[in-house]
Amino acid sequence: MSSKFLRGALIQMTQSFGAPTPNVIIFQYNPETLTHGWSPAEADWRAGQGSNPLSVRGLPAETFSFTLVMDASDQIAAFNPIAISSGIYTRLAALEMLLFPTVGNEQAASLTAVASTPSTETDSDSSQSQTVPAGELPVVIFVWGGARIVPVRLQSLSITETLYDAFLNPAHAEASITLQVLTKQDLATANGALAELARGAYDYTHGARQTFALANLANAREATIGMIPFL
Repeated sequence: MSSKFLRGALIQMTQSFGAPTPNVIIFQYNPETLTHGWSPAEADWRAGQGSNPLSVRGLPAETFSFTLVMDASDQIAAFNPIAISSGIYTRLAALEMLLFPTVGNEQAASLTAVASTPSTETDSDSSQSQTVPAGELPVVIFVWGGARIVPVRLQSLSITETLYDAFLNPAHAEASITLQVLTKQDLATANGALAELARGAYDYTHGARQTFALANLANAREATIGMIPFL
């Protein structure tokens, strides 16, 4: 029966051989509930008193929150070698890696050098102070049906493991996840093919949202007849 239904997914995009390469985390079971949160865009009061009360700066903030349930029983019964050897840890590890910055070879070497060099500074003004280079989180696409495909940042992840195999590999767990949708404004300074892909995903989903909103006009027009005298 489950094969008849679309499953949600998180897709981590990485750059490999000059092209975006996906690492797909397909939801074993779709969450039964999903909280889709919105925060209005910041009001624009720069013009002072008497300015347009509907004027805003930027785009509204959007989040998705849900709980994923993962279990290794079915895959172990099907003699899946990965599930037999590690339970569901591969899926948990893939989720955890969404929180870690990705760095290039040059940055990785610099990070290693900083970590391995003993500190000789004696105060905050020391000329020997070193700064660890900033990393960059991976591009992640959240897929929830055909009309919701959005670039996101993993805002929080809490995993509760409840069953283990004989080697203490997790066999059952629930992961509570909150995703922050990255808007075109958030991605404005990002460069490269992955950033273009993320902006394209945001545009696609917003276009679908506009299309569905227009489709609702037929119902809305009929519903307002008699409610608002001047329409």
